[in-house]
Amino acid sequence: YNREQQVHFDSDVGNYVGDTPFGEIQARYFNSELQYVEYKRGQVDRICRPNYEGSTPFLVNRRAELPPSMSISLVPSSSEPGPGRLLCSVMDFYPKEVRVRWFQDGQELPEHVVATDVLPNGDWTY
Repeated sequence: YNREQQVHFDSDVGNYVGDTPFGEIQARYFNSELQYVEYKRGQVDRICRPNYEGSTPFLVNRRAELPPSMSISLVPSSSEPGPGRLLCSVMDFYPKEVRVRWFQDGQELPEHVVATDVLPNGDWTY
């Protein structure tokens, strides 16, 4: 929901696992439906594993990086006098690891820098 995975079928253990508190409720319900869980286990063997084996050379073993796109904007401050704050948005990159730094006159500015968590876009990019 809202690009956040709630629950998933863990093919290594053969049942559903919750990724969020609500997902844990869903997982308990799905796992209580034994015929449904058996059906999903069968799908893993019939569909998922063959597709994974066929796509591994093209997807999993691929080490391509997608460089981030970036925008810088001025955000006016509603509570403090002055021009506001600079906002740097870094988007649409892969893999997840990214490092953003601010410089002024060639010197890094580590103080007063606020960073947020890296969020998935839902399409394997961040």
